Amino acid sequence: MSPAFYDVHKKIRSGEIHEDLEKGGRGGAKSSFISLEIPMLLIKHPNVHAAVFRKVGNTLRNSVYAQCVWAIAELGLMKHFKCTTSPMEITYLDTGQKIMFFGLDDPGKVKSIKVPFGYIGILWFEELDQYSGPEEIRNVEQSILRGGELAFEFKSFNPPAMARNWANRYALKKRPGKLIHHSTYLTTPPEWLGPKFLDDAEYLKATNETAYRHEYLGEVVGTGTAVFDNLHEKQMPLEETLNFDRLYYGVDWGWYPDPWAYNAMHYDAARRDLYIFDELTRKKTSNQETANLLIKRHVNGLIIADSAEEKSVGDYKAFGLLCRGAEKGPGSVAYGTKWLQSLHAIYIDPERCPDTFKEFSEYEYERDKNGDIMPGYPDLNNHHIDAVRYALEPVWKRKGR
Repeated sequence: MSPAFYDVHKKIRSGEIHEDLEKGGRGGAKSSFISLEIPMLLIKHPNVHAAVFRKVGNTLRNSVYAQCVWAIAELGLMKHFKCTTSPMEITYLDTGQKIMFFGLDDPGKVKSIKVPFGYIGILWFEELDQYSGPEEIRNVEQSILRGGELAFEFKSFNPPAMARNWANRYALKKRPGKLIHHSTYLTTPPEWLGPKFLDDAEYLKATNETAYRHEYLGEVVGTGTAVFDNLHEKQMPLEETLNFDRLYYGVDWGWYPDPWAYNAMHYDAARRDLYIFDELTRKKTSNQETANLLIKRHVNGLIIADSAEEKSVGDYKAFGLLCRGAEKGPGSVAYGTKWLQSLHAIYIDPERCPDTFKEFSEYEYERDKNGDIMPGYPDLNNHHIDAVRYALEPVWKRKGR
């Protein structure tokens, strides 16, 4: 087991987590680790079976099945397991427990899974990004994970380049019992990889750094169409945000399907760094209700909102909030967005501002039918971006430097 996974292994054995999401680049040993954990979990829980999935069934034999056979051999347990390809399964001879392999291109097989005793309590979804989306994964979970005290899931993938891929989004969502772990070839003992692998990685690093970061470091690098290439994730604990002195607040009005969006931020003019640390997103929510949310947030500074709804601005004033409409004009969207792009860095806390981070990270230039990038900025899924732009209008509209 690669040392990068020691802490993950301890959390699994102690029951501290019930979902392990493994992401990263080539040579990170994700699949090797998971294939070692599954037979060890079976031995520890003699009433439990495991099911391993890939999107396409004909990829199973030379990937996850071969990986699990390798793991059993590495553990010195081959005499305790029987490995067959028809049906494709691995049986623990001491108890009859099974590791079964399925492709989700034939959903009927999944619905008809039967085990001779006990229940299926361990799932592994390999190459998570290849599935059609979270609904497909949930359907399997709801069909299989029924009953029993153990319900553990492994999910593994190399992050696609585009931030808006559903698996990349899923990897940002934290919840109790879910561990998100990132590994790369740099966290794997180099003697495991060999000189050819390491030489190839160094060559790509020297000749195409973006491809290197994506393939070997498992970074979400985009496809060259990202509007904000100065975006960074940054956790901002409450004690840090309390020290922010120059605060700006923005609101983009919405009802449904477009949401009402609010953001709070700090701008460090000396370093040209923007810190977005708070958000609210609501649909079908009245002005009175959203105003109450801001009052509970103790928002006592100037709120700059979309001036297209003068009545809503007036409502906020009547509710006791300091609010005015943005000073829109020809080219204001383009100028404000370009100013945001020109900043040294835009830091967003993805836990406190998940919707804002999603918008900024997925905001991309559009392409025409020939694949060429089109000029201008798309007016789609940019409600928090607009709120941020309104809030900072006094800064980017300032004349001169």
